[in-house]
Amino acid sequence: MGIQVPNSFIQQYERDHVDAFQQKGSYLRDTVRFRTGVIGKSDTFQLIGKGAATKKGRNGEVVPMNLDHTPVTCTLEDFYAGDGADTVDLSRLSIDERMAIAQAGASALGVKVDNQIINSLDGTTSAASNWVQTSSATVRNSMLNFCKSLFQNDVPNDGNIFALLTPAAWSAALTVKEFANAEWVTAQGLPFTRGVADGRKFADWNGVKWKMHTGLTGVGTATATNYIYHRNAVGYAAGALANNSAESDVVRADITWQGLRQEYFIVHVMLGGSCLIDSTGVVKGSFDDTANLPTT
Repeated sequence: MGIQVPNSFIQQYERDHVDAFQQKGSYLRDTVRFRTGVIGKSDTFQLIGKGAATKKGRNGEVVPMNLDHTPVTCTLEDFYAGDGADTVDLSRLSIDERMAIAQAGASALGVKVDNQIINSLDGTTSAASNWVQTSSATVRNSMLNFCKSLFQNDVPNDGNIFALLTPAAWSAALTVKEFANAEWVTAQGLPFTRGVADGRKFADWNGVKWKMHTGLTGVGTATATNYIYHRNAVGYAAGALANNSAESDVVRADITWQGLRQEYFIVHVMLGGSCLIDSTGVVKGSFDDTANLPTT
């Protein structure tokens, strides 16, 4: 047998494929005011101002509150994620290439939704509540101050408050016994028993739903940003999409046979936009993602 015969050996490939690690869809769409089926280039959320009570003299007239009415516009933008699958190449592959492209496209547009929401959070003008991470005690105090800074803006602690932490900030939070220990938190809210608060998981603490997110501004740098916000402070409008075969209210999937190219083209389309409705309902906090975890 010739010495070159190993070059002819058959290589077996698995039919299942492994996607490159990527965020699977939007993690934040359910944490904001989300509207679907919008017709047009924009959608408007109405912000009503605060009321104030006054006295009324006997037989006198009630003084009108004259509530402020501020329309906030979400401008919709279109985004696409697609790729082609050559018919000849499909016969050479053991994996389902069309399904792989479809899954990657849907995930990419989900990430885009989160990017838009985070950009809206960045627009807050509320005073920042920056973190100190020299010890577990300072991290705990930073987390409490983070909550306090939002509550001081008259934001109600009504179960609709969310906090987003970078992976480094989340790791620092796990050094806080009051956050991670069953003596202070019920088993349902413990991050160690429920797993990392990524994806659509949350850790409930101090009336706030905490989540780790890898797409926050400045992640991995000395000036990374954590966020705490109320659901009603941010809006997202998703446009209506005709012929939606993806069974999604945000993303439309389309698989089309391209005769001249002799390929299938798999594309996902999204029409949506995010806007900051009430700046007082969002607080940012700078965090040094490059620092070592506290040891005391």
